[in-house]
Amino acid sequence: MTIPQGKISILADPAAGQLKTLESVCDMQDKTYTPLYTREQIHAKCAAPDVSTCLALQSNTIVGFAVLSPPSGTSRWARCTNRIIRELSAVEVARHFRQQGIATRLLSEMFSTACMEDRIICLSAYAWLWDLAGSGMSLETYRRMLLNLYTRFGFVSYQTNEPNICLKPENVFMARIGKNISPKEQERFKWLRFGITSQVRVYP
Repeated sequence: MTIPQGKISILADPAAGQLKTLESVCDMQDKTYTPLYTREQIHAKCAAPDVSTCLALQSNTIVGFAVLSPPSGTSRWARCTNRIIRELSAVEVARHFRQQGIATRLLSEMFSTACMEDRIICLSAYAWLWDLAGSGMSLETYRRMLLNLYTRFGFVSYQTNEPNICLKPENVFMARIGKNISPKEQERFKWLRFGITSQVRVYP
């Protein structure tokens, strides 16, 4: 894709050799904004097992990324099977490259594979991480922007009593339930959203 800043390419699951040459504009020092991941953390995510990544590149510079990973061991979503549940743990585009459709291209690439229909993908959007200063948006406008973005890829807002989500009313919990997820697994996921694990199958 070509934007006013130049040509942008999307790279899915880069190999270790490709990562060595990549830099990140998200490391730029800005006291008003802390990016989700540093360059080193992006590289670590790309190299981690069972993690899917998509990078937006301008030449050899990372200007955006999306990360899909198994739930962390402390997450309630890890109480179910990691073979089904994944977390969309990060979607970020560098400030000077926003409003150009890069996040949409990243998610389009990430969700283009058939295996996504065998998974439940969760995302937690926390208001305290939103770049309101850089966007110039109000809290509600930013929230609506995120909802519009993720809804395009099959995500639906769900109720949950997960403590971090409940800390602020603006926080959002969404999930994309793949077409091949059985009714029983969907029912288990419904209980899990409220911390009830007795209805959840635990795999060794």
